[in-house]
Amino acid sequence: MAKRGKKINRSGVGNLASNLFLILVGLFMAVPLIYAISNSFKPMDEIFKFPPDLIVQNPTLRNFSDLFVLMGNSWVPFSRYFFNTLFITSVGTFGQIILASMCAYPLALYKFPGNKGISKMIVTALMFNGTVLWIPTYMIMAKLGLINTYWAIIIPAFGSPLGMYLMQSFMSQIPRSLIEAARIDGASSFKIFWSIVMPQVKPAWLTLMIFSVQYLWNLGATMYIQSESLKTLPYALTQIVSAGIARAGVSNAVAVIMMVVPIALFVISQSNIIETMATSGMKD
Repeated sequence: MAKRGKKINRSGVGNLASNLFLILVGLFMAVPLIYAISNSFKPMDEIFKFPPDLIVQNPTLRNFSDLFVLMGNSWVPFSRYFFNTLFITSVGTFGQIILASMCAYPLALYKFPGNKGISKMIVTALMFNGTVLWIPTYMIMAKLGLINTYWAIIIPAFGSPLGMYLMQSFMSQIPRSLIEAARIDGASSFKIFWSIVMPQVKPAWLTLMIFSVQYLWNLGATMYIQSESLKTLPYALTQIVSAGIARAGVSNAVAVIMMVVPIALFVISQSNIIETMATSGMKD
């Protein structure tokens, strides 16, 4: 182990090898994304070419123009599908972050009867696939009279065990001395939660935001919503490309459109996540 204050010598060859390895891994992971974007600009003859080209040879916007024409011919406006998805994603993500944080706050920082039991229940819930919950969730939403409304999708998203587990794990690392100092200064529990705890766990709720947006943005939700005017963008786009081979190009355009929002959110947030994780660690 290196002594404190002593520089670790690294050879130039070692640094070069590690950098080359990271570049190769990065390129390998970028290939599917590059291929998907390239396919969305390919004319029909290039789409079915074998072996396929990674990069489009004769780019065209025909796939996107055909998609917008098909959406324009729908009796429900394209903007309506987009609004439905945007509303569900925004409200569901915001509610999940707030409720998961508020539930994790007492579990991580206070001791009370049943604390460990509730924490174990959250961990156990992570073992179950979301598909297992479809039927009980539908029955609960039907009893509440929320089927065929936005809330049939939003309310179940609020109770994600992943969010509570993630927030609790990060909050449990906050020094108790910091909480006690704020309490001695006269800060209320809500003030401590909002002004001290939430900034400290910024990496957790940014990560949770990315997961939640990715899930809700791509959710068709046809089980809970039957009204065409309330259905989401993934459902509408899936119906458009279900015609088969004739719409292969449109299908590639749809795939790129559905990737734009999650990827953009990740690109915007990743620097904040890395920076916060590197600078916000505190120990007693």
